[in-house]
Amino acid sequence: MSASDSATGHRPLDFQTFVLSLGTSALVQLGEAPVPGQTSFEKDVEGARQTIDILAMLETKTAGNLTEQESSLLRNLLTDLRLRFVRAGK
Repeated sequence: MSASDSATGHRPLDFQTFVLSLGTSALVQLGEAPVPGQTSFEKDVEGARQTIDILAMLETKTAGNLTEQESSLLRNLLTDLRLRFVRAGK
């Protein structure tokens, strides 16, 4: 951990944290989580689609280079977000 990380109490960014951050962004865009720093919910289905597409691209581009835990996280997150996206479009 670098000095700045220990001063702020933040862990260094790793793949799982990055993927979860994108997943959280998609949930906000789907209107299923509040906008960060607010109590309001806003829907941006097109933005959610793009974020889900980014995660799918990451899955394709990192195939064979992830641990089983990372691969499982990404696969399960994509499945969940895709189902939520379909429901949001109804």
